[in-house]
Amino acid sequence: QVQLVESGGGLVQPGRSLRLACAASGFNWDDYAIGWFRQAPGKEREGVSCINSYGGQQFYAESVKGRFTISRDDAKGMVYLEMTSLKPEDTAIYYCATPCWGDYSRVWSTVRGSWGQGTQVTVSS
Repeated sequence: QVQLVESGGGLVQPGRSLRLACAASGFNWDDYAIGWFRQAPGKEREGVSCINSYGGQQFYAESVKGRFTISRDDAKGMVYLEMTSLKPEDTAIYYCATPCWGDYSRVWSTVRGSWGQGTQVTVSS
């Protein structure tokens, strides 16, 4: 059974950093691209970042380029999202999901994929 569990969310001041973690289990995670998505109140869910299998390529939404970094540790079944220079508009519930795809400026997944329960990130002074 595929399981994705997010952690690391919280309340942080603008300009500060936060690292999210996604623990994968129940499938051969190293064969799949895994990504991060977010949903702010009253808005649609949007793709944030995606890392392909074995970590060879990373994709980012235009809004987070240069601030967020995705990485994976397949030995531990973990995917991380390092978020720096956080802004109030980054406030959202962040979800881990697989599979995912990306191009130069966007990231997407499918509702038929596997999703975690989410972790809340609030950026506020």
